[in-house]
Amino acid sequence: MSQQKVFRLAKKGAGYNALEEKTEAIPKVKPHEVLIKVHATTLNYRDLVIANGQYPFPVGEDFVPLSDAAGTIVEVGSDVPNLQKDDWVISNFDVTNLYGPQQDWNHGLGGPIDGALREYLPVPASAVVKIPKTTKLSWGQLAGLVCTGTTAWNALYGNNPLKPGQTVLFLGTGGVSMTGLMLAKAAGANTIITSSSDDKAKMAVDKYGADHTINYKTTPKWEEEVNRITNGHGADIVIENGGAGTIGQSLACVARGGIVAVIGFLAQPKEMPDVASLVLGSGAIVRGINVGAKQLTEDLVTFVTSKGLQMPVEKTFGFSREQILEAYKYLESGSHIGKICIEVK
Repeated sequence: MSQQKVFRLAKKGAGYNALEEKTEAIPKVKPHEVLIKVHATTLNYRDLVIANGQYPFPVGEDFVPLSDAAGTIVEVGSDVPNLQKDDWVISNFDVTNLYGPQQDWNHGLGGPIDGALREYLPVPASAVVKIPKTTKLSWGQLAGLVCTGTTAWNALYGNNPLKPGQTVLFLGTGGVSMTGLMLAKAAGANTIITSSSDDKAKMAVDKYGADHTINYKTTPKWEEEVNRITNGHGADIVIENGGAGTIGQSLACVARGGIVAVIGFLAQPKEMPDVASLVLGSGAIVRGINVGAKQLTEDLVTFVTSKGLQMPVEKTFGFSREQILEAYKYLESGSHIGKICIEVK
């Protein structure tokens, strides 16, 4: 077999309906690379804003979207010493970021460089993380560790590591929040999650073990409820998915010296808060989370596989243009809890 099915977005900002299916040659690996047979990929909010032309960072021309790849190595470059054919792996989001802060936005899969929405993916061997074959996680669950998992892990452990008994606040019930909720619960944290839906909030409790939920539609001053729940202490870590529209409230309920991990930019502000004064008043650390280095992904994989955590994949779609468009549409609807998977195998 020398050909593969590949999906590309040829026009920037044309929307996901502009996705084109193509047949291309399977790439030949360079000496420092491995070739991954992709078994599953998952969608991130980033993929939607890239397709719609709203992404504030570089995007290539006529590129293969999606950043999360889980699969099996089928070819190993001649200079690769520590990986073998048939190894199970995931690829890190930024293929150059092995340790420390991300240095730029030019090397992330599914935007500036071709991503995972294809059958075979060549990546530098240094960018892949081996998965123990004893794992009970599905390929979709493993793919969800790449961006969503590493982002949540970075937010919880990339600065002042989460400690048992601390409180973590998650804004919304998307992939990062639900994955972070599972990680935090497994580490012995108290958890609070916000949602606009009582049904989603109930699932967060019943299925994922959230300790407290707040409906931000019926409780618009949800920061006051966070402070009430924590007896005035506030949340030690806030997973801030709203951005400018919610950061003022997050800083109003973060514990003194706590962390606000800024991950998303979903909410638009009616009036921009005085962030500088709020930070000074709380002594909080405000961190921009740019997914994370391979080292963080390795730590995440060790934690998840050793504890047997079943990462939250809500719905799985097939590897056809029609099914992929349905997956994008479902992501856009905001009705999901956890991750949306596309099976490539």
